[in-house]
Order: sequence, then C-alpha cells, then structure tokens
Amino acid sequence: MLLTSLIPFGDKLAQLTNWFIAFGPLGAFLISLLDSFIPLPGGADFAVIVLSTKAPAMAPVTVLAATAGAVIGSTTLYLGARRAGSAALSKIAPKRRERIENLLGRYDVVTIATAAVLPPPFPFKAFNLTAGVLKIHWVRFVAAVAAGRLLRFSLEAVLAVKFGDEAVDIIKRHGLEVLGVVVLAGLAGWAWRRFAIRSAAKAEE
Repeated sequence: MLLTSLIPFGDKLAQLTNWFIAFGPLGAFLISLLDSFIPLPGGADFAVIVLSTKAPAMAPVTVLAATAGAVIGSTTLYLGARRAGSAALSKIAPKRRERIENLLGRYDVVTIATAAVLPPPFPFKAFNLTAGVLKIHWVRFVAAVAAGRLLRFSLEAVLAVKFGDEAVDIIKRHGLEVLGVVVLAGLAGWAWRRFAIRSAAKAEE
C-alpha cells in the first residue's frame, strides 16, 4: 500500500497546493482555476503571497496568472449554471438566494466585483452560480470577476513584497478590514462617477 493513501484527503490537497506553487506563476494559475471548483488549502491567495514573497519581480505576472485562472474557473461555473437553471441553486438557502438575486438585479457588476474581492469564507460561488442562473451578460460577468480578483490579488502581492512572510498574518488579522475599505472606496468612486454622468446629461438637456 502506498504511503500517500494513508494521508487524509485534506493533507493531499495541501500537498497538491505546495506542488503547484513550485511551478511559479503557472502554479498560481492552476491553483486559482481549481480553487473555483474544489477549495484548496490556502487557495490562490496563499500562492500569490508565497510566490510574490519569493520573487517580487515576478509578482505582476503571478497576479495576472492567478486572475486568469479565477476568471476561467468562474466563467465555467457561470456557464454551467446558465444551462442548468434554478437547479444550480438547490444548495443555497432560499433567503440567501433571494438577497443575492436582489443585489445582482440592481447592481450586477458592482455586486460581482465586490464578491470577487472579498476573501473566504465569503460565499463567492453562490454569487457566481446565481449570476449564471439570472443570465447576466457574460461580458459584464467576466469584467466584474476580473476586476475584483485583480484588485484582491494585487493587494496581496503588494503586502507580500513589502512585508514578506508577515503578509499572511497581516491578511489573517486585518484582511477583511483592508479589503472592506478598498471596496467602499471603489463603490464611492463608482457612485460619484454615475452622479457625474447623470449631472452632465441633465445639463445638456
């Protein structure tokens, strides 16, 4: 009997994560892609931090690779839910589903981008699947996921380059607060832009 068969499933996933990280940005891409379907220990966030700490000059490439993996994985889930219909949401509690549908119905791009920025345990997959079921335009969906993940991974890479191994502890202790401030700033910028566009349109009337 192989020794690996005695290792708990979770440990095997951790080993898989470490194995992928050894491949650099390509590993970050693969981890981010798989993490869309099977939650891996640490996930793409851990990969981005570790790789950016080890090779700061390659941090932009790592961030782009992880973002690309997340976009492809999320889009695959989106397309599957789009075809499956409401059956894809069978495991989501009705109240949560209703809240998500309301948010996506009013602010689809902002909601998806915000969900993509926030780290686990935020239930991004629920937003991902619901977007597919509601048949939100795929261009808007892809753009929102790409923007959210790019912002999230970029922040992690910056912290990793600046603080090294301590970045993991910083994100664990203050990750939600930091990302929350960024999200609020982004929403404020979006609201101001919408206000400016509407004001300009009224002035031309």
